Amino acid sequence: MLAGFVSSGFLAWLVPLLVMMLKGPSSAFVRRQAVESLNFQISMIIWAVVAGVLMLALIGFLLLPVVAVWWLVFTIIGAVKANNGEDYRYPLIFRFVS
Repeated sequence: MLAGFVSSGFLAWLVPLLVMMLKGPSSAFVRRQAVESLNFQISMIIWAVVAGVLMLALIGFLLLPVVAVWWLVFTIIGAVKANNGEDYRYPLIFRFVS
C-alpha cells in the first residue's frame, strides 16, 4: 500500500502536465490551474524527498507524514476550487512553471 502511495505521488505531476498541454491552449483558466497544480506537485515531490533524506537525522519521521497530509489536503482543496470555477493558488510552493 505504501509503495502504491509513493509511486502515485511521484507520478502526480503527469496529470497536470497533460492537462496543461492538451487543454491549456483552449482555456486560460484551465492553463492557470494546470500550471498551479503542476508547480504544487513538483514542490510536494521535492518536500517528500527532503523529508526522506531527513529520516537519516530522525526528523524526517515527523516531517514525512506532515508532507503527506499537506499533499492530500491541498490537492483536494485545489480540485474542489477549480471544479467550482475559482482560481486557487497553493501555499508554500515553488513556482517553476509559469
